[in-house]
Amino acid sequence: MLSLYYIILFLYCLSIVLIFFYGLSQFNLLLNYLKSKKKNDDSPQYNFENGDSFPKVTIQLPLYNEKYVVERLLRTIAQMDYPREQLEIQVLDDSTDDSVIVTKQLINELAQSGLDIKHITRSNRKGYKAGALKEGLAVAKGELIAIFDADFVPQKNWLFQTIPYFKDLQIGVVQTRWGHLNRNYSILTKIQAFALDAHFTLEQVGRNSQSHFINFNGTAGVWRKSCILDAGNWQSDTLTEDLDLSYRAQLKNWKFKYLENVETPAELPAIISAARSQQFRWNKGGAENFSKNAKRVLQSNTIGFKTKAHGVLHLLNSSMFMAIFVMSVLSIPVLYIKQAFPQFHLLFNFLLFFIITSVLFFISYWVTYKNIHGGGFQNFLQYCGLFITFYTIAMGFSFHNTIAVLEGLCGKKSEFVRTPKLNIEGLKDKWKQNSYLTKKISKNVFFEGLLMFYFFFGIYSAFYLVDYSLLFLHLMLAVGYGYVFFQSIVAPK
Repeated sequence: MLSLYYIILFLYCLSIVLIFFYGLSQFNLLLNYLKSKKKNDDSPQYNFENGDSFPKVTIQLPLYNEKYVVERLLRTIAQMDYPREQLEIQVLDDSTDDSVIVTKQLINELAQSGLDIKHITRSNRKGYKAGALKEGLAVAKGELIAIFDADFVPQKNWLFQTIPYFKDLQIGVVQTRWGHLNRNYSILTKIQAFALDAHFTLEQVGRNSQSHFINFNGTAGVWRKSCILDAGNWQSDTLTEDLDLSYRAQLKNWKFKYLENVETPAELPAIISAARSQQFRWNKGGAENFSKNAKRVLQSNTIGFKTKAHGVLHLLNSSMFMAIFVMSVLSIPVLYIKQAFPQFHLLFNFLLFFIITSVLFFISYWVTYKNIHGGGFQNFLQYCGLFITFYTIAMGFSFHNTIAVLEGLCGKKSEFVRTPKLNIEGLKDKWKQNSYLTKKISKNVFFEGLLMFYFFFGIYSAFYLVDYSLLFLHLMLAVGYGYVFFQSIVAPK
Protein backbone atom coordinates (compact mmCIF):
# COMPACT_ATOMS: atom_id res chain seq x y z
CA MET A 1 0.00 0.00 0.00
CA LEU A 2 2.85 2.37 0.81
CA SER A 3 4.25 1.93 -2.70
CA LEU A 4 0.86 2.97 -4.13
CA TYR A 5 0.97 6.14 -2.02
CA TYR A 6 4.42 6.91 -3.39
CA ILE A 7 3.18 6.48 -6.96
CA ILE A 8 0.19 8.76 -6.33
CA LEU A 9 2.40 11.44 -4.76
CA PHE A 10 4.96 11.17 -7.56
CA LEU A 11 2.37 11.57 -10.33
CA TYR A 12 0.64 14.37 -8.45
CA CYS A 13 3.87 16.32 -7.98
CA LEU A 14 5.08 15.61 -11.53
CA SER A 15 1.84 16.94 -13.01
CA ILE A 16 2.11 20.14 -10.99
CA VAL A 17 5.76 20.63 -12.01
CA LEU A 18 4.89 20.18 -15.71
CA ILE A 19 2.08 22.71 -15.41
CA PHE A 20 4.45 25.08 -13.60
CA PHE A 21 7.09 24.94 -16.36
CA TYR A 22 4.36 25.55 -18.93
CA GLY A 23 3.29 28.58 -16.89
CA LEU A 24 6.87 29.86 -16.89
CA SER A 25 6.97 29.56 -20.68
CA GLN A 26 3.74 31.57 -20.92
CA PHE A 27 5.21 34.26 -18.68
CA ASN A 28 8.29 34.37 -20.91
CA LEU A 29 5.96 34.90 -23.87
CA LEU A 30 4.40 37.79 -21.97
CA LEU A 31 7.82 39.41 -21.58
CA ASN A 32 8.41 38.90 -25.31
CA TYR A 33 5.00 40.42 -26.01
CA LEU A 34 5.78 43.52 -23.95
CA LYS A 35 9.18 43.91 -25.64
CA SER A 36 7.54 43.70 -29.06
CA LYS A 37 5.42 46.77 -28.28
CA LYS A 38 8.60 48.85 -28.10
CA LYS A 39 9.74 47.83 -31.58
CA ASN A 40 8.84 49.47 -34.87
CA ASP A 41 7.88 47.12 -37.68
CA ASP A 42 10.29 47.84 -40.53
CA SER A 43 9.37 44.78 -42.60
CA PRO A 44 9.71 45.32 -46.36
CA GLN A 45 6.33 45.75 -48.05
CA TYR A 46 4.98 46.14 -51.55
CA ASN A 47 3.94 49.70 -52.33
CA PHE A 48 1.15 49.24 -54.85
CA GLU A 49 0.51 52.98 -55.07
CA ASN A 50 4.12 53.46 -56.15
CA GLY A 51 3.92 51.03 -59.03
CA ASP A 52 4.73 47.64 -57.43
CA SER A 53 3.05 44.81 -59.31
CA PHE A 54 0.15 43.00 -57.70
CA PRO A 55 0.99 39.33 -57.13
CA LYS A 56 -1.56 36.81 -58.33
CA VAL A 57 -3.72 35.64 -55.41
CA THR A 58 -5.90 32.56 -55.10
CA ILE A 59 -8.47 32.54 -52.31
CA GLN A 60 -9.37 29.02 -51.19
CA LEU A 61 -12.68 28.44 -49.38
CA PRO A 62 -12.89 24.87 -48.04
CA LEU A 63 -16.54 23.89 -47.47
CA TYR A 64 -18.34 20.89 -46.05
CA ASN A 65 -22.11 21.18 -45.56
CA GLU A 66 -22.20 24.90 -44.79
CA LYS A 67 -25.65 25.93 -46.04
CA TYR A 68 -26.24 28.38 -43.18
CA VAL A 69 -23.13 30.48 -43.82
CA VAL A 70 -22.10 29.87 -47.42
CA GLU A 71 -23.97 32.85 -48.87
CA ARG A 72 -22.51 35.24 -46.28
CA LEU A 73 -19.04 33.86 -47.02
CA LEU A 74 -19.22 34.06 -50.81
CA ARG A 75 -20.73 37.54 -50.91
CA THR A 76 -18.13 38.79 -48.44
CA ILE A 77 -15.25 37.36 -50.47
CA ALA A 78 -16.69 38.70 -53.72
CA GLN A 79 -16.58 42.25 -52.32
CA MET A 80 -12.93 42.15 -51.28
CA ASP A 81 -10.73 44.84 -52.81
CA TYR A 82 -8.06 43.55 -55.16
CA PRO A 83 -7.49 43.83 -58.93
CA ARG A 84 -9.92 41.34 -60.48
CA GLU A 85 -7.41 40.18 -63.11
CA GLN A 86 -5.03 39.16 -60.30
CA LEU A 87 -7.60 37.37 -58.16
CA GLU A 88 -8.90 33.80 -58.33
CA ILE A 89 -11.41 32.21 -55.95
CA GLN A 90 -11.62 28.46 -55.44
CA VAL A 91 -14.66 27.11 -53.63
CA LEU A 92 -13.43 23.69 -52.47
CA ASP A 93 -16.77 22.06 -51.83
CA ASP A 94 -16.82 18.58 -50.24
CA SER A 95 -20.48 18.95 -49.23
CA THR A 96 -22.77 15.93 -49.29
CA ASP A 97 -26.09 17.74 -48.76
CA ASP A 98 -28.29 20.13 -50.75
CA SER A 99 -25.96 23.04 -49.96
CA VAL A 100 -24.03 22.05 -53.10
CA ILE A 101 -26.93 23.29 -55.22
CA VAL A 102 -27.15 26.61 -53.38
CA THR A 103 -23.40 27.08 -53.59
CA LYS A 104 -23.37 26.37 -57.31
CA GLN A 105 -26.13 28.90 -57.94
CA LEU A 106 -24.30 31.57 -55.95
CA ILE A 107 -21.04 30.88 -57.79
CA ASN A 108 -22.76 31.15 -61.19
CA GLU A 109 -24.29 34.47 -60.13
CA LEU A 110 -20.94 35.86 -58.96
CA ALA A 111 -19.11 34.58 -62.04
CA GLN A 112 -21.44 36.64 -64.25
CA SER A 113 -20.07 39.79 -62.62
CA GLY A 114 -16.64 38.98 -64.02
CA LEU A 115 -15.23 37.33 -60.92
CA ASP A 116 -12.83 34.42 -61.54
CA ILE A 117 -14.53 31.94 -59.21
CA LYS A 118 -14.55 28.15 -59.55
CA HIS A 119 -16.62 25.46 -57.88
CA ILE A 120 -14.32 22.48 -57.22
CA THR A 121 -16.02 19.33 -55.94
CA ARG A 122 -14.73 15.85 -55.19
CA SER A 123 -16.33 12.41 -55.30
CA ASN A 124 -14.95 11.64 -51.83
CA ARG A 125 -13.49 13.45 -48.79
CA LYS A 126 -10.08 11.83 -48.99
CA GLY A 127 -7.75 13.73 -46.70
CA TYR A 128 -10.65 15.90 -45.48
CA LYS A 129 -9.75 19.61 -45.40
CA ALA A 130 -6.07 18.95 -46.14
CA GLY A 131 -7.06 16.84 -49.16
CA ALA A 132 -9.34 19.56 -50.52
CA LEU A 133 -6.68 22.25 -50.09
CA LYS A 134 -4.07 20.07 -51.77
CA GLU A 135 -6.32 19.30 -54.73
CA GLY A 136 -7.16 22.98 -55.17
CA LEU A 137 -3.50 23.96 -54.90
CA ALA A 138 -2.61 21.70 -57.84
CA VAL A 139 -4.63 23.92 -60.21
CA ALA A 140 -4.36 27.26 -58.38
CA LYS A 141 -3.18 30.16 -60.51
CA GLY A 142 -1.99 32.31 -57.62
CA GLU A 143 1.52 32.53 -56.28
CA LEU A 144 -0.12 33.46 -52.96
CA ILE A 145 -2.91 31.38 -51.39
CA ALA A 146 -5.36 32.98 -48.94
CA ILE A 147 -7.57 30.60 -46.95
CA PHE A 148 -10.84 31.26 -45.15
CA ASP A 149 -13.10 28.83 -43.32
CA ALA A 150 -16.82 29.16 -43.94
CA ASP A 151 -17.61 31.15 -40.78
CA PHE A 152 -15.09 33.95 -41.43
CA VAL A 153 -16.03 37.45 -42.58
CA PRO A 154 -12.84 39.30 -43.64
CA GLN A 155 -12.80 43.08 -44.15
CA LYS A 156 -12.88 44.45 -47.69
CA ASN A 157 -9.29 45.68 -47.50
CA TRP A 158 -7.96 42.45 -45.96
CA LEU A 159 -5.77 41.53 -48.94
CA PHE A 160 -4.22 45.01 -49.01
CA GLN A 161 -3.37 44.57 -45.31
CA THR A 162 -1.64 41.20 -45.75
CA ILE A 163 -0.28 40.76 -49.29
CA PRO A 164 2.31 43.62 -49.10
CA TYR A 165 4.45 41.64 -46.60
CA PHE A 166 5.26 39.05 -49.26
CA LYS A 167 7.76 41.45 -50.78
CA ASP A 168 10.20 39.67 -48.46
CA LEU A 169 10.82 36.48 -50.43
CA GLN A 170 11.55 34.55 -47.22
CA ILE A 171 8.03 35.12 -45.91
CA GLY A 172 6.05 31.91 -46.29
CA VAL A 173 2.93 32.82 -44.28
CA VAL A 174 1.10 35.91 -43.10
CA GLN A 175 -1.41 35.16 -40.33
CA THR A 176 -4.02 37.56 -38.92
CA ARG A 177 -5.80 37.70 -35.56
CA TRP A 178 -9.25 36.17 -35.23
CA GLY A 179 -12.14 38.36 -34.11
CA HIS A 180 -15.43 37.04 -32.71
CA LEU A 181 -18.83 37.89 -34.18
CA ASN A 182 -20.72 36.35 -31.26
CA ARG A 183 -18.33 36.96 -28.37
CA ASN A 184 -21.07 37.99 -25.92
CA TYR A 185 -23.67 35.42 -26.94
CA SER A 186 -23.21 33.18 -23.88
CA ILE A 187 -20.78 32.14 -21.16
CA LEU A 188 -19.45 29.50 -23.53
CA THR A 189 -18.64 31.98 -26.32
CA LYS A 190 -17.16 34.45 -23.82
CA ILE A 191 -14.64 31.95 -22.44
CA GLN A 192 -13.74 30.70 -25.93
CA ALA A 193 -13.10 34.28 -27.04
CA PHE A 194 -11.08 34.86 -23.86
CA ALA A 195 -8.83 31.85 -24.55
CA LEU A 196 -8.43 32.61 -28.26
CA ASP A 197 -7.60 36.25 -27.57
CA ALA A 198 -4.77 35.11 -25.30
CA HIS A 199 -3.48 32.80 -28.03
CA PHE A 200 -3.71 35.45 -30.74
CA THR A 201 -1.97 38.12 -28.67
CA LEU A 202 0.26 36.69 -25.96
CA GLU A 203 1.30 33.48 -27.71
CA GLN A 204 1.43 34.41 -31.38
CA VAL A 205 3.12 37.78 -30.83
CA GLY A 206 5.31 36.44 -28.02
CA ARG A 207 6.70 33.72 -30.26
CA ASN A 208 6.79 35.56 -33.57
CA SER A 209 8.53 38.65 -32.16
CA GLN A 210 11.50 36.47 -31.15
CA SER A 211 11.45 34.37 -34.35
CA HIS A 212 10.18 31.30 -32.49
CA PHE A 213 7.85 28.92 -34.32
CA ILE A 214 4.20 29.95 -34.58
CA ASN A 215 1.36 28.26 -36.38
CA PHE A 216 -0.89 29.15 -39.26
CA ASN A 217 -4.31 28.91 -37.67
CA GLY A 218 -6.05 27.06 -40.49
CA THR A 219 -7.80 30.18 -41.78
CA ALA A 220 -7.54 33.98 -42.04
CA GLY A 221 -4.01 33.81 -43.39
CA VAL A 222 -2.01 33.70 -46.63
CA TRP A 223 0.55 31.15 -47.77
CA ARG A 224 3.19 31.48 -50.46
CA LYS A 225 2.45 28.60 -52.81
CA SER A 226 6.13 27.72 -53.19
CA CYS A 227 6.40 27.50 -49.38
CA ILE A 228 3.60 24.94 -49.20
CA LEU A 229 5.23 22.81 -51.89
CA ASP A 230 8.73 23.15 -50.45
CA ALA A 231 7.48 22.03 -47.01
CA GLY A 232 5.90 18.87 -48.43
CA ASN A 233 2.39 20.11 -49.26
CA TRP A 234 -0.76 19.55 -47.20
CA GLN A 235 -0.80 16.22 -45.36
CA SER A 236 -3.78 14.58 -43.66
CA ASP A 237 -2.06 12.28 -41.15
CA THR A 238 -2.97 14.65 -38.28
CA LEU A 239 -6.27 16.37 -37.45
CA THR A 240 -4.52 19.77 -37.36
CA GLU A 241 -2.97 19.92 -40.81
CA ASP A 242 -2.35 23.65 -40.34
CA LEU A 243 -0.04 23.15 -37.34
CA ASP A 244 1.75 20.31 -39.12
CA LEU A 245 2.50 22.28 -42.29
CA SER A 246 3.50 25.31 -40.20
CA TYR A 247 6.23 23.37 -38.42
CA ARG A 248 7.45 21.64 -41.55
CA ALA A 249 7.71 25.01 -43.31
CA GLN A 250 9.58 26.72 -40.45
CA LEU A 251 11.95 23.77 -40.19
CA LYS A 252 12.72 24.59 -43.85
CA ASN A 253 13.63 28.12 -42.67
CA TRP A 254 10.58 29.90 -44.07
CA LYS A 255 9.62 33.00 -42.05
CA PHE A 256 6.11 33.58 -40.70
CA LYS A 257 4.63 37.06 -40.22
CA TYR A 258 1.91 37.57 -37.63
CA LEU A 259 -0.30 40.68 -37.82
CA GLU A 260 -1.94 41.33 -34.46
CA ASN A 261 -3.57 44.53 -35.68
CA VAL A 262 -5.41 42.90 -38.58
CA GLU A 263 -8.59 41.38 -37.15
CA THR A 264 -10.60 38.83 -39.10
CA PRO A 265 -14.05 38.26 -37.56
CA ALA A 266 -15.50 34.75 -37.28
CA GLU A 267 -18.23 32.84 -35.47
CA LEU A 268 -17.47 30.91 -32.29
CA PRO A 269 -19.19 27.58 -31.55
CA ALA A 270 -22.25 28.66 -29.58
CA ILE A 271 -23.37 25.29 -28.26
CA ILE A 272 -21.36 22.84 -26.25
CA SER A 273 -21.54 19.90 -28.66
CA ALA A 274 -19.90 22.04 -31.34
CA ALA A 275 -17.29 23.30 -28.89
CA ARG A 276 -16.59 19.74 -27.74
CA SER A 277 -15.96 18.49 -31.29
CA GLN A 278 -13.69 21.46 -32.03
CA GLN A 279 -11.76 21.03 -28.77
CA PHE A 280 -11.36 17.31 -29.43
CA ARG A 281 -9.98 17.88 -32.92
CA TRP A 282 -7.60 20.64 -31.85
CA ASN A 283 -6.24 18.75 -28.85
CA LYS A 284 -5.93 15.39 -30.57
CA GLY A 285 -4.31 17.08 -33.57
CA GLY A 286 -1.89 18.88 -31.26
CA ALA A 287 -0.84 15.58 -29.67
CA GLU A 288 -0.45 13.99 -33.12
CA ASN A 289 1.79 16.86 -34.13
CA PHE A 290 3.89 16.44 -31.01
CA SER A 291 4.48 12.81 -31.99
CA LYS A 292 5.23 13.79 -35.59
CA ASN A 293 7.27 16.97 -35.25
CA ALA A 294 8.82 17.30 -31.77
CA LYS A 295 11.79 15.11 -32.64
CA ARG A 296 12.40 17.09 -35.84
CA VAL A 297 12.44 20.32 -33.85
CA LEU A 298 14.91 18.96 -31.29
CA GLN A 299 17.21 17.54 -33.96
CA SER A 300 17.24 20.68 -36.14
CA ASN A 301 20.65 22.28 -36.61
CA THR A 302 19.24 25.61 -37.82
CA ILE A 303 17.30 26.80 -34.77
CA GLY A 304 18.44 27.89 -31.31
CA PHE A 305 17.78 26.39 -27.90
CA LYS A 306 15.01 28.83 -26.89
CA THR A 307 13.19 28.30 -30.18
CA LYS A 308 13.42 24.55 -29.67
CA ALA A 309 12.14 24.83 -26.09
CA HIS A 310 9.21 27.01 -27.06
CA GLY A 311 8.51 24.80 -30.07
CA VAL A 312 8.29 21.64 -27.98
CA LEU A 313 6.14 23.36 -25.34
CA HIS A 314 3.92 24.70 -28.13
CA LEU A 315 3.44 21.17 -29.46
CA LEU A 316 2.73 20.05 -25.89
CA ASN A 317 -0.03 22.65 -25.43
CA SER A 318 -2.86 20.13 -25.53
CA SER A 319 -0.98 17.68 -23.29
CA MET A 320 -1.24 20.18 -20.43
CA PHE A 321 -4.89 19.13 -20.11
CA MET A 322 -3.66 15.64 -19.28
CA ALA A 323 -1.40 17.02 -16.54
CA ILE A 324 -4.31 19.04 -15.13
CA PHE A 325 -6.58 16.00 -15.20
CA VAL A 326 -4.04 13.75 -13.43
CA MET A 327 -3.32 16.40 -10.79
CA SER A 328 -7.01 17.03 -10.12
CA VAL A 329 -8.03 13.36 -9.88
CA LEU A 330 -5.14 12.53 -7.54
CA SER A 331 -5.70 15.58 -5.37
CA ILE A 332 -8.41 13.85 -3.32
CA PRO A 333 -6.32 10.74 -2.46
CA VAL A 334 -3.51 13.17 -1.62
CA LEU A 335 -5.74 14.77 1.05
CA TYR A 336 -6.12 11.41 2.79
CA ILE A 337 -2.44 10.48 2.40
CA LYS A 338 -1.57 13.84 3.93
CA GLN A 339 -3.59 12.92 7.02
CA ALA A 340 -2.01 9.47 7.33
CA PHE A 341 1.62 10.50 6.61
CA PRO A 342 2.28 14.04 7.87
CA GLN A 343 6.02 13.32 7.54
CA PHE A 344 5.62 13.90 3.78
CA HIS A 345 4.47 17.48 4.40
CA LEU A 346 7.06 18.97 2.02
CA LEU A 347 5.53 17.07 -0.90
CA PHE A 348 2.12 18.51 -0.13
CA ASN A 349 3.54 21.99 -0.53
CA PHE A 350 3.87 21.30 -4.27
CA LEU A 351 0.41 22.83 -4.63
CA LEU A 352 2.17 26.17 -4.20
CA PHE A 353 3.64 25.71 -7.68
CA PHE A 354 0.13 25.38 -9.12
CA ILE A 355 -0.92 28.55 -7.30
CA ILE A 356 2.13 30.39 -8.69
CA THR A 357 1.27 29.09 -12.17
CA SER A 358 -2.28 30.39 -11.83
CA VAL A 359 -0.94 33.81 -10.80
CA LEU A 360 1.37 33.84 -13.84
CA PHE A 361 -1.57 33.06 -16.11
CA PHE A 362 -3.68 35.71 -14.37
CA ILE A 363 -1.03 38.40 -14.98
CA SER A 364 -0.32 37.31 -18.56
CA TYR A 365 -3.96 37.12 -19.61
CA TRP A 366 -4.73 40.48 -17.98
CA VAL A 367 -2.09 42.24 -20.09
CA THR A 368 -3.54 40.80 -23.30
CA TYR A 369 -7.15 41.39 -22.19
CA LYS A 370 -6.31 45.03 -21.42
CA ASN A 371 -4.72 45.43 -24.84
CA ILE A 372 -8.00 44.46 -26.54
CA HIS A 373 -10.65 45.77 -24.14
CA GLY A 374 -8.84 48.57 -22.32
CA GLY A 375 -7.80 49.00 -18.70
CA GLY A 376 -9.52 50.64 -15.75
CA PHE A 377 -10.99 49.27 -12.53
CA GLN A 378 -14.33 48.28 -14.06
CA ASN A 379 -12.66 46.29 -16.84
CA PHE A 380 -10.34 44.69 -14.31
CA LEU A 381 -13.29 43.48 -12.24
CA GLN A 382 -14.93 42.05 -15.35
CA TYR A 383 -11.64 40.40 -16.23
CA CYS A 384 -11.36 38.78 -12.79
CA GLY A 385 -14.80 37.21 -13.13
CA LEU A 386 -14.09 36.07 -16.67
CA PHE A 387 -10.69 34.61 -15.72
CA ILE A 388 -12.15 32.55 -12.87
CA THR A 389 -14.98 31.37 -15.14
CA PHE A 390 -12.53 30.45 -17.88
CA TYR A 391 -10.22 28.62 -15.48
CA THR A 392 -13.14 26.71 -13.96
CA ILE A 393 -14.71 25.59 -17.23
CA ALA A 394 -11.31 24.81 -18.79
CA MET A 395 -10.69 22.36 -15.94
CA GLY A 396 -14.14 20.92 -16.61
CA PHE A 397 -13.03 20.14 -20.17
CA SER A 398 -9.83 18.43 -19.00
CA PHE A 399 -11.20 14.86 -19.05
CA HIS A 400 -12.65 15.29 -22.56
CA ASN A 401 -9.42 16.82 -23.82
CA THR A 402 -7.26 14.21 -22.06
CA ILE A 403 -9.05 11.48 -24.05
CA ALA A 404 -8.25 13.44 -27.22
CA VAL A 405 -4.58 13.79 -26.24
CA LEU A 406 -4.21 10.09 -25.38
CA GLU A 407 -5.74 9.09 -28.72
CA GLY A 408 -3.34 11.45 -30.49
CA LEU A 409 -0.26 10.21 -28.65
CA CYS A 410 -1.26 6.56 -29.17
CA GLY A 411 -1.77 7.05 -32.90
CA LYS A 412 -5.48 6.21 -32.96
CA LYS A 413 -6.94 7.61 -36.17
CA SER A 414 -10.37 9.24 -36.37
CA GLU A 415 -12.49 11.19 -38.79
CA PHE A 416 -12.08 14.94 -39.23
CA VAL A 417 -15.30 16.15 -37.59
CA ARG A 418 -16.23 19.63 -38.76
CA THR A 419 -17.57 22.22 -36.35
CA PRO A 420 -21.17 23.08 -37.35
CA LYS A 421 -21.61 26.76 -38.26
CA LEU A 422 -24.86 28.30 -37.03
CA ASN A 423 -24.96 31.87 -38.39
CA ILE A 424 -26.76 32.87 -35.19
CA GLU A 425 -27.10 36.49 -36.25
CA GLY A 426 -28.73 35.53 -39.53
CA LEU A 427 -30.99 32.79 -38.20
CA LYS A 428 -31.99 34.52 -34.95
CA ASP A 429 -33.60 31.88 -32.72
CA LYS A 430 -34.11 29.41 -35.58
CA TRP A 431 -30.51 28.19 -35.27
CA LYS A 432 -31.76 25.53 -32.86
CA GLN A 433 -33.30 23.82 -35.89
CA ASN A 434 -29.87 23.52 -37.53
CA SER A 435 -29.82 20.20 -39.36
CA TYR A 436 -26.10 19.68 -38.72
CA LEU A 437 -26.40 19.50 -34.93
CA THR A 438 -25.92 16.01 -33.57
CA LYS A 439 -28.42 14.57 -31.09
CA LYS A 440 -25.95 11.96 -29.91
CA ILE A 441 -24.51 12.43 -26.43
CA SER A 442 -20.89 11.36 -26.03
CA LYS A 443 -20.25 8.66 -23.45
CA ASN A 444 -17.60 10.98 -22.03
CA VAL A 445 -20.43 13.19 -20.76
CA PHE A 446 -21.50 10.56 -18.23
CA PHE A 447 -17.94 10.28 -16.91
CA GLU A 448 -17.94 14.06 -16.52
CA GLY A 449 -21.09 13.73 -14.43
CA LEU A 450 -19.34 11.18 -12.21
CA LEU A 451 -16.33 13.48 -11.92
CA MET A 452 -18.63 16.28 -10.77
CA PHE A 453 -19.82 14.09 -7.87
CA TYR A 454 -16.24 12.95 -7.25
CA PHE A 455 -15.12 16.52 -6.66
CA PHE A 456 -18.17 17.22 -4.51
CA PHE A 457 -16.78 14.36 -2.42
CA GLY A 458 -13.50 16.28 -2.37
CA ILE A 459 -15.36 19.29 -0.95
CA TYR A 460 -16.93 17.05 1.70
CA SER A 461 -13.47 15.63 2.47
CA ALA A 462 -12.12 19.09 3.26
CA PHE A 463 -14.63 19.43 6.11
CA TYR A 464 -14.36 15.80 7.18
CA LEU A 465 -10.56 15.99 7.45
CA VAL A 466 -10.55 19.62 8.58
CA ASP A 467 -8.06 20.36 5.78
CA TYR A 468 -9.14 23.20 3.51
CA SER A 469 -5.97 23.47 1.42
CA LEU A 470 -7.65 22.04 -1.69
CA LEU A 471 -11.19 23.23 -1.06
CA PHE A 472 -11.21 26.03 -3.63
CA LEU A 473 -9.62 23.77 -6.26
CA HIS A 474 -12.24 21.07 -5.70
CA LEU A 475 -15.02 23.64 -5.78
CA MET A 476 -13.81 24.90 -9.17
CA LEU A 477 -13.51 21.35 -10.49
CA ALA A 478 -17.01 20.40 -9.29
CA VAL A 479 -18.50 23.51 -10.88
CA GLY A 480 -16.46 23.09 -14.08
CA TYR A 481 -17.44 19.47 -14.63
CA GLY A 482 -21.01 20.30 -13.59
CA TYR A 483 -21.22 23.03 -16.22
CA VAL A 484 -19.86 20.80 -18.98
CA PHE A 485 -22.09 17.88 -17.91
CA PHE A 486 -25.39 19.77 -17.64
CA GLN A 487 -24.79 21.85 -20.76
CA SER A 488 -24.07 18.65 -22.70
CA ILE A 489 -27.26 17.03 -21.42
CA VAL A 490 -29.80 19.84 -21.57
CA ALA A 491 -28.51 22.25 -24.22
CA PRO A 492 -29.58 21.81 -27.86
CA LYS A 493 -27.23 19.27 -29.39
